[in-house]
Amino acid sequence: MKISNVYIGGWFQRTMLQLSEIYDFLRETKTQLKLSEKKLEEFRKNLGIGKIDYNVSGEEYVSFTTNEDIRVKIFEDGLIVLNNDKVQEDTLFADMEKVKDYYENKLSPAFSYLFSLGAPVPKELANIETVYPYFIVCDNAKNEEIYDLLSRTEKQKYFEFDNSNYNVIRGDKYYFINNKKQSNKNIERYIEEQIFIREFKGQLHRYLNIHRIIWEKIDKVKENANVKGKDIIKFTTKLEGYAKTINLIDGRIKQMSAYISTREKIAKSDKELSEFLAISGYRYETLKDTLDYIKCLWDMTKNYVSSAQKLFDGIKQDITSSSIDSLAIVTSMSAGASIISLFTEEAPTFSVFGVVYFLILAFVGWSATKILSTISKNRKYEISDIEYDKNIK
Repeated sequence: MKISNVYIGGWFQRTMLQLSEIYDFLRETKTQLKLSEKKLEEFRKNLGIGKIDYNVSGEEYVSFTTNEDIRVKIFEDGLIVLNNDKVQEDTLFADMEKVKDYYENKLSPAFSYLFSLGAPVPKELANIETVYPYFIVCDNAKNEEIYDLLSRTEKQKYFEFDNSNYNVIRGDKYYFINNKKQSNKNIERYIEEQIFIREFKGQLHRYLNIHRIIWEKIDKVKENANVKGKDIIKFTTKLEGYAKTINLIDGRIKQMSAYISTREKIAKSDKELSEFLAISGYRYETLKDTLDYIKCLWDMTKNYVSSAQKLFDGIKQDITSSSIDSLAIVTSMSAGASIISLFTEEAPTFSVFGVVYFLILAFVGWSATKILSTISKNRKYEISDIEYDKNIK
């Protein structure tokens, strides 16, 4: 059995503007941003770049080769595809690991630094471990040979389809493509669309899970029927952090509509992908529907954190009002004591009794302030909110 190629890839929203910046960096280590030239040079050198091309095939893309026999394609919408066509069956897993290592430890750090300015990536997304789809392309292999490969990587197949040009057997994160008489270019086009669809769906699933996590965190803040005044600042700070994360992710979600529509249009205009679309073309529609669902869900999440913030802001105002009232009481006590002293003494004289009297008066004022402050901090404020049945989703 001949294994002709292995592919991995990923997708994160970009535009033709970022693609131009990538091209300038790869070609001349140039950027218009205030980044360290020394670091940029180190990152570029580490990439081991060979030949660089700028092309158009539906979308604009940059491609380059490396000194490790790895070829990289970067599309204007952010799709990145890496492959290695110097593969042997007995070194297959080492060859796949080499491509993965290049992506994770050389390419990704370089691009992370190149785009390190501007809106940050929420930590909920930055800390997620990527599970790549691995695409293994064989030439005219027998079915038992493909299934042997599957058994060496995964225990079961998810689906299989067959046509006159190629057949595909897919596990969880491994795709085995047996090329019968299709060109390598068309096989690669199929792989590119599969990576995009899988990554698009994966992002939506992550946003769904983040919604669940953040919603539960907000619930945890609000579940206290009575909150001590001293804890209000801690809770409002948490809610501000959740709101920031929600706004950042909301921006990412809103970017996704244009990408799926453009990809769908290009794919459906490509005659070589007609067999693939006959099986998987509907997935563009289901991804659009899922995206609309996530948008609505995220709007609910934004409204939920906003209502929680308003609730705690109202409690903060009550605390502020109580503090002002307490201060007025202490001030009135001090003023009353001063007035009494005017009527009980003929003229102010400096004496031991006067100093002691002053200290006692100051202590009484300080004690009153301390007591009222402690009462305010430990006073419990009732959180009034509507309760919902969470068993229905």
